[in-house]
Amino acid sequence: MARWEPNAHDRLQRAALDLYGERGFEQTTVAEIAKRAGLTERTFFRYFADKPEVLFSGAGALQEFLVEHVAEAPDSAPPIEVVASALEATAGYFNERREFSAQRQAVIDANVDLRERELIKLASLASAIAEQLRRRGVGDPAAALTAEAGIAVFKAAFERWISEPGQHDFAKLVRDALDELKAVAAGA
Repeated sequence: MARWEPNAHDRLQRAALDLYGERGFEQTTVAEIAKRAGLTERTFFRYFADKPEVLFSGAGALQEFLVEHVAEAPDSAPPIEVVASALEATAGYFNERREFSAQRQAVIDANVDLRERELIKLASLASAIAEQLRRRGVGDPAAALTAEAGIAVFKAAFERWISEPGQHDFAKLVRDALDELKAVAAGA
């Protein structure tokens, strides 16, 4: 086995996702993931704290991205539009990773512990967005409600994007979900 190989993170992530899909999350070991990637278990733990983190390692970067976009939005923009714009900006990332995202979500959907971890990560996103909205001068409960609504919009768009591959751009689905939320809130 080579001592150093490029793209170890991505290779481990790909190997894990493939094995989770083939054998199931619970039946896959770290040793098997490392072997499939052509790396050692020790290398696995340099990149990931545990098996589930392979599926969630991008959450911190997503949170930073969203918070940064919320912070940089024009002061005159309504809070829900600020959050929607930040979510739409993630389209470049997601549109390039449709297959990975669909496989990842299938693994998560098949395991109750992973679904729980996904909900925790989404709650953390909502908290971070709400905090940034507060820094922009949005009071409570508006900041918390806007952030939670944004995460609901994100989830609805993501689920549709996964279930209808190739038919829609992620940004358009975010906008469609937001429009639907607005229509429901208006009683339409």
